[in-house]
Amino acid sequence: QVQLVESGGGLVQAGGSLRLSCAASGRTCSSFVMGWFRQAPGKEREFVAAISGGTTVTANSVKGRFTISRDTAKNTVYLQMNSLKPEDTAVYYCAAGSVIGATNYVNRFLYDYWGQGTQVTVSS
Repeated sequence: QVQLVESGGGLVQAGGSLRLSCAASGRTCSSFVMGWFRQAPGKEREFVAAISGGTTVTANSVKGRFTISRDTAKNTVYLQMNSLKPEDTAVYYCAAGSVIGATNYVNRFLYDYWGQGTQVTVSS
């Protein structure tokens, strides 16, 4: 079992930055592909970024603005979000899974464990 707890969400103005954290317990996050997804009201949950070993995958919609990273000593994954836009407003979820193949990292159905989510609101 893996427990994931997100933190770092909040209200920020457009153009601002936030850093989300996902603390994992139960097993080390290096054992899994770690991903960030987001879900806006009325929309499906969508892929944001994922990391496994030295491989990172980032959605085109956030590429160049968001960066995923991992601190194995702290068993924590981060999502640094810069140049935030109102359309980034969503609940952000951390996920862990034994996903094979970087092209599959975008598929939320392949992740086994999920956090409770943290709200990010970007005002215009």
